[in-house]
Amino acid sequence: MAVASEITTTKRTRFWEIDVLRTVAIAMMVTFHALYMLNYLGIQSTGVPGPYHGLWWWITRLMIIGPFTFLAGISLTITYSRGKKMSGFALRGLQIFGWGMVITLLTWIIAPDEYVRFGILHFFGIAFILAPFFLRFHYVNLILGVALMAIETYVVQHGIFAPTPWLLWLMPYPIRSLDYWPLLSWFGLFLVGMFFGKILYPQGKRLFDIHELNNPVASVLTLPGRHPLVAYLAQWPLLVLALLVLHPDKVLPYFPHFPF
Repeated sequence: MAVASEITTTKRTRFWEIDVLRTVAIAMMVTFHALYMLNYLGIQSTGVPGPYHGLWWWITRLMIIGPFTFLAGISLTITYSRGKKMSGFALRGLQIFGWGMVITLLTWIIAPDEYVRFGILHFFGIAFILAPFFLRFHYVNLILGVALMAIETYVVQHGIFAPTPWLLWLMPYPIRSLDYWPLLSWFGLFLVGMFFGKILYPQGKRLFDIHELNNPVASVLTLPGRHPLVAYLAQWPLLVLALLVLHPDKVLPYFPHFPF
C-alpha cells in the first residue's frame, strides 16, 4: 500500500519551478501578441514584431519561444519516466497539431495573404510526435540538438531556403505569415531540453534541492504554466474581444462578411 501511494504521489507531483517559468513565458507571449495586434490593426504603432534581429526578434526567441521549447523537452522526459506511453505523446501531438489547423483556418479567413501555414502549434504537435523516438538517447540528444541549431543558424545567415513550399514545415521558406516556426529552427532546442530533463529530473524526480511552494499564491502563479495550451488558445478571443470593445472601427473590417 505504501509503495502504491508513493508511486501515485510521484506521478501527480508537479515541479513548481517549471510551471512558474512557463507562466513567465506566457505573460511575455500575451504582451507580445497584444502589442503585435495593436500595431497590425493600426491602433497604435508599437514596433512589434520589429526588424529581423531587432529587439523584439530576440525577445520572442529568448524569452518566449525558446523557454517554451526547452521546458517542453524537459517536461516530456519527466512525463515519460512516470509511465506515459509513446502513443499518449502521439495523441497529444495530434491534438496540438489539430488546434494549429484551426488557427490556420481562422487566419486564412481573416488574413488570406499571410495566414498561418506552420505556426507554433503545428511545430509542437510534430515535436511531440517525433520526440519520443529520441527518449532512448542521452548525449546523442545534446549533440544532435546543438547540431540542428547550428545548421539552422547557418541556413538563416546564408539565406538558404526550402526548395519548395511543401517543405516549409521542415526548414525556413520565404513566406508572409502571421506565425511561422519551422521544425529545423526549434526541434534542436527541444532535444537539448530532453537532455537536461534527464539530468535535472532523473526518473521524474528533482535532482537538486529547492524550497517547495504549497500556498495559494504559488497556485495562482503556476496556473497558466500548468495549462499552456489552454492559455495560448484563450488569449486570442480575449485579446480580440478587448480590442473590439475599445476600437471596433479597427477590428470589425477584419471580420468576414457573409451575404445573407
